[in-house]
Amino acid sequence: MGFKCGIIGLPNVGKSTLFNILTKGNSAIANFPFCTIKPNIGIVAVFDKRINNLAKVIQPQKIINASIEFIDIAGLVKGASQGEGLGNQFLNNIRETHALAHVVRCFKNDNITHVYNKINPIEDIDTINTELILADFDVCENTILQLKKKTIFQSKNIDQKIYILQKCLKHLKSFSMLKTLDLNQDEKKIIHPLRFLTIKPTMYIANINEEKESKYFLNKLYERANKEQSTVIPIHAHLELDLVNMNTDEQKSFMKAYNIQTLSLKNIISSGYKLLNLITFFTAGKKEIRAWPILNGSTSIQAAHKIHSDFSKGFIRAQIIKYVDFIKYKNENKIKEIGKFKIEGKEYQIKDGDIIHFLFNI
Repeated sequence: MGFKCGIIGLPNVGKSTLFNILTKGNSAIANFPFCTIKPNIGIVAVFDKRINNLAKVIQPQKIINASIEFIDIAGLVKGASQGEGLGNQFLNNIRETHALAHVVRCFKNDNITHVYNKINPIEDIDTINTELILADFDVCENTILQLKKKTIFQSKNIDQKIYILQKCLKHLKSFSMLKTLDLNQDEKKIIHPLRFLTIKPTMYIANINEEKESKYFLNKLYERANKEQSTVIPIHAHLELDLVNMNTDEQKSFMKAYNIQTLSLKNIISSGYKLLNLITFFTAGKKEIRAWPILNGSTSIQAAHKIHSDFSKGFIRAQIIKYVDFIKYKNENKIKEIGKFKIEGKEYQIKDGDIIHFLFNI
């Protein structure tokens, strides 16, 4: 299973530009709504200095970073939940994702039209969120009706589902996102197959420029995000698109001239990784070092299955070395001598940075 982060927002806010920054690709960029009708999908490497540090010690033939799929979804408009602007198709694209990067326009530019002819990032967010809420409301209501038809079987499980969905429906009626509803893990597991849009973890990508108004809009966005306990990542999209298309020397010179400390795309990728609740484990050898993304809380048998189903079917044990120990001692035998080489079974919970060698028998 790939981990997918959807890029959403109104038309003409910079979603496709952001996608090109992330992927250094060639998705269509144009100054009109619905430029992106079919979603662009890009697999993006996750920046992790640990894999490079491991490579300095092991000197493998190949390095493979962890990755996330970013999906550039066409702009939503008012009425999308009723099919406006190909809305149903676009909402279904969002359902396929695990987390969302919501691009918000925080700049004025007379040469780039706004779909509602007014720059107001908070209103833009509310427009998108309203459509997501209405779409979830329909799914929730229809599912309750279908389940009630089945209650003639007097299934306790169905009654439980109806109770949880009615709680969700009440919350959505107040125009609140499901991510703000107090649901326990069991309740979340029950509604998970419905792929509700408003329960997906979200970060805001503030598309800014160098004008004073941009700072004002950005501050408004920070105020909104603080109330929601959401992350905001400012990015000067067109400037960073120019940067990623430069060679290394040009990029360094440009960043130094404009006092740019780091590219925002690194923050976006790492924040997407955190939003998805992912950690990284490594497999390491002379042939290849590879970083594997996995859900936080996963067990060694689940990690083995991620590499290959044969690893989990014939699982014997997992040999674990902590990243910090490997970097410190740089020698597997030394790590064994001091007792930091661990042998674990199927239920061991993977820790971020674990270097794992799986023993299996088919």
